Amino acid sequence: MTVAVDVKKLTSALAGSAERLRSFWVPFRKVMTFSAADDSLFPAKSIAVSIERSFLSVVCGSRLLSKIRIKGFKSYPLGGNYPMPEGLASSVALAVGDLGAPKAEITLGIPKAWTVIRTAELPSAVRENISDVISYEIDRLTPFSAEQAFYDFKILKEDDGKLSLLLAAVKADLIRPYLEALKEKGFAVHRVTVNLSSVGALCRYANKCADAVFLKADEREYEGAIFSEGFMTGAFSGNFGSADERARLDILMGEVGPLLDAARGQGKSPELIVSLRDRSVSFREMLKLRTTLPLRFLEETEIPLNVSAKEVPCEAAGGVIESLWPKANGFNLLAKGREVKERPPVGVSFVLLAVVLLMWVLYLLSPLKIEGNRLEEIDQQIAMRKEEVKKVETLKKDIEGVQGEISAIADFKETRPMALILLRELTTILPKTAWLTRLRITATTVEIEGYASSATELLPKLESSKYLQKVEFSSPTFRDARMNADRFNIKMEIEGVKKKAEEKPKTGEKAKKEGEKPKSEKK
Repeated sequence: MTVAVDVKKLTSALAGSAERLRSFWVPFRKVMTFSAADDSLFPAKSIAVSIERSFLSVVCGSRLLSKIRIKGFKSYPLGGNYPMPEGLASSVALAVGDLGAPKAEITLGIPKAWTVIRTAELPSAVRENISDVISYEIDRLTPFSAEQAFYDFKILKEDDGKLSLLLAAVKADLIRPYLEALKEKGFAVHRVTVNLSSVGALCRYANKCADAVFLKADEREYEGAIFSEGFMTGAFSGNFGSADERARLDILMGEVGPLLDAARGQGKSPELIVSLRDRSVSFREMLKLRTTLPLRFLEETEIPLNVSAKEVPCEAAGGVIESLWPKANGFNLLAKGREVKERPPVGVSFVLLAVVLLMWVLYLLSPLKIEGNRLEEIDQQIAMRKEEVKKVETLKKDIEGVQGEISAIADFKETRPMALILLRELTTILPKTAWLTRLRITATTVEIEGYASSATELLPKLESSKYLQKVEFSSPTFRDARMNADRFNIKMEIEGVKKKAEEKPKTGEKAKKEGEKPKSEKK
């Protein structure tokens, strides 16, 4: 029991994770695969003209950044008949002038009663050439040949090696007079669709209704269709043979019942969408009691088209949706089943290429420009401080000169003691019984002459001086009887002067003469 509970929890957790991942991946994939040439990015206008018994509807719509809006609409009553080609062209010209959209594309919507809509099955092998196959087989599937009809088809599903498709066709001679009449007024029709298909696109755009059954009825006739996953898979139409409301309701339920049974067989529960123009309240209440499906009246539905569903003709509004909404995937009977591949706007490619080139140029030039500006700023700073630098260099040279003089003086003081110092030293060392008659100081030696009571006593005293060394008599001493003193002549060297002079590096020539290498050549 515990294992089963754990497995159930794990399964629930995995399912929740998969759902969260899917909710993140779907919008992410849409963003990453979005094309800059997508139709929804470019503004467009469209005029939808809907032909119905008793009235003609003209609706003008626009699209900007995938948002569709209804700009205006016109309705013209026809007194229970379909419009004539010339009358339709005149009404469209008047409506286009009032709505202010002379260059908009025109979509012509026709009633279900004019068309043959049926499902068919073909082998999956013909998928690559299905347009040619439909053209060849259309006389078998409809009462018309390929030359006699305007037609289009949609593939519903592919299963067990078979293609299921929905084919809609109308006799060309019925539509061509309307196209020619509009052309004479300066209007070119780009699409011919079925009003039921337009209503399905409107419901899917307004309420995201994927599975639904649409039913429309007035005093004389009715028509309807079933939509699976947003696309029409079947249609019906007919006339009421009785004025009794119960009998009419039985007829409608008889048409809707088989469609509902087929949908339930596929595991779907469609919504019933009803459009009842000028029907009594009692008929609406009877319809609510007879159906078990979720019921919604189209005229009471809020649609995001900047207008109310009670005011705008739904069939013509759906025609605008089909022409402006890329996901509508509606019929275009003029195409005769051939897919028209629209070339992406070349201007967008050039704009994107120009943007890429501009970004590339900026990427290359920006560092150079930044460094150039930095060098200019440095040059300006250097120019501003040039005089100060000159003053600093002058001061530096003066300092170097003073330091050189100080070094020379210091060297002189260290290597050559001053004469005053030597005189003071001699005055301190020599006894009071000795006096000098002659003193000679050179760069390295000191020579003294004079009298002393005992000349030999002077040598050790002079040797003890820190400034003197190698003290010796330069000539023999003798006793002066008259002075009663020894006459002496002493020569001595100044301490440290000769030694430092010997430690100085010898020049190249002097070193070569003495058989030594110059200091610069020694390693």
